[in-house]
Amino acid sequence: MLGTLVRGDTLRIATYNTELQRDGPGLFLRDLARGGDEQINAVLAVIAAADADVLALQGIDYDLTGEALGRLADAAGYPHHFAWRPNTGMPTGLDMDGDGRLGGPRDAQGYGRFSGQGGMAILSRFPIDAGRVQDLSALLWVDMPDALLPEVNGAPFPTASAQAAQRLSTTGHWIVPIAGPNGPFHLLTFHASPPVFDGPEDRNGKRNHDEIMLWLNVLQGGFGAPPPGPFVIAGDANLDPVDGSGIKGAMSALLGAPNLLDVAPRGYAGTDTVDWDDPVPGDLRVDYVLPSTHWQIAGHGVLWPAPDDPMAQTVAMASRHRLVWVDLSY
Repeated sequence: MLGTLVRGDTLRIATYNTELQRDGPGLFLRDLARGGDEQINAVLAVIAAADADVLALQGIDYDLTGEALGRLADAAGYPHHFAWRPNTGMPTGLDMDGDGRLGGPRDAQGYGRFSGQGGMAILSRFPIDAGRVQDLSALLWVDMPDALLPEVNGAPFPTASAQAAQRLSTTGHWIVPIAGPNGPFHLLTFHASPPVFDGPEDRNGKRNHDEIMLWLNVLQGGFGAPPPGPFVIAGDANLDPVDGSGIKGAMSALLGAPNLLDVAPRGYAGTDTVDWDDPVPGDLRVDYVLPSTHWQIAGHGVLWPAPDDPMAQTVAMASRHRLVWVDLSY
């Protein structure tokens, strides 16, 4: 299986939901500093096996100083890294989920027990132009064109004031310029809300839909000029275009965008990218690397070894998600 990851003079872009988030602030940094953490070591082994040039990460706790990400980047051998504060755990002071209580993880702008839990990051072998990153994470949901805002009996859910304060991005939406070996390109990365864990108002399902549709708006010039030249969308959409929960039209629309290439990954489990523990909803394709039509595809896949592969246990130890990669040239 690992032989399929060998490539020539191409650029490898990958996305990986590491599920490295911890239950309290500073715990991820503590575990990194101590060394010997089985999950962290397994994640590092997966990253090493993938050998990506640019890697979009999800499920990694954000810390203000950047020390945790710096340590992870050093351990993984990446000279450049980037992360901004995500919406996860960002307090609102409002009852955002309608349970009548304040201060819970679902009352934050994005689900989180503390600010920054389960954020995003980028590791790169090439320089990242942090000064020119476009961050759409503060966009209010109500300001999203054609937003599917949740309602109950015709009234905004949970309240009009909560809905007016709600950001669209569960984690973030970043447009990140990277100085590639053959010229600059943009990495568009995000981690959308899972379209479950809500009620008949379908708050999470509608939010997931609109988080995915935001990229279509960006590509159509709805938020300023779209990225010039080559770009890649890489992240965890938390939506399968066919199976599982969610509003499928969003993923189908993005995969069908005329300026994108739907490069379905291939691995032991076909195009699936996550191995949920329970039989329902089963294995799904929820993680994506979608290049623009500027690129030529040299290879692609999902790092999902067969059960008898020596790497299989390490991959399963690291995360329920599997790393997805695409080899590109232009």
